[in-house]
Amino acid sequence: MKTTGNLIWLVFGGVFIAIEYLLASLALFVTIIGIPFGIQTLKLAGLAIWPFGKKIVSKPNDFGCLSTIMNIIWFFVGGFWIALSHVFFGILLAITIIGLPFANQHFKLAALALSPFGKDIVDE
Repeated sequence: MKTTGNLIWLVFGGVFIAIEYLLASLALFVTIIGIPFGIQTLKLAGLAIWPFGKKIVSKPNDFGCLSTIMNIIWFFVGGFWIALSHVFFGILLAITIIGLPFANQHFKLAALALSPFGKDIVDE
């Protein structure tokens, strides 16, 4: 079921979301200051390309204060708008019963988009 869901997700928009995150990360890698944020958008791209069967967990060796500060900067620079777009598409997909699994994946991406620092993506 995970593979089928991932293939349907990939064909109907997942590849475009992942390409957008990949392009954003490449743009962030151009500057020295943007490299940590580029790494986080790569994390989002990895989850956006193959989201079924993955879950988001907090890292056990969280960097504490630095992770919190970076999440605050991320939130105000663009994380809020990224999460808002995923919530919008999640609500749109949740209208139909068939779209519920895909809506859950958008909500998962929205949660990661709000605060990606200190989080890791693992297999379920």
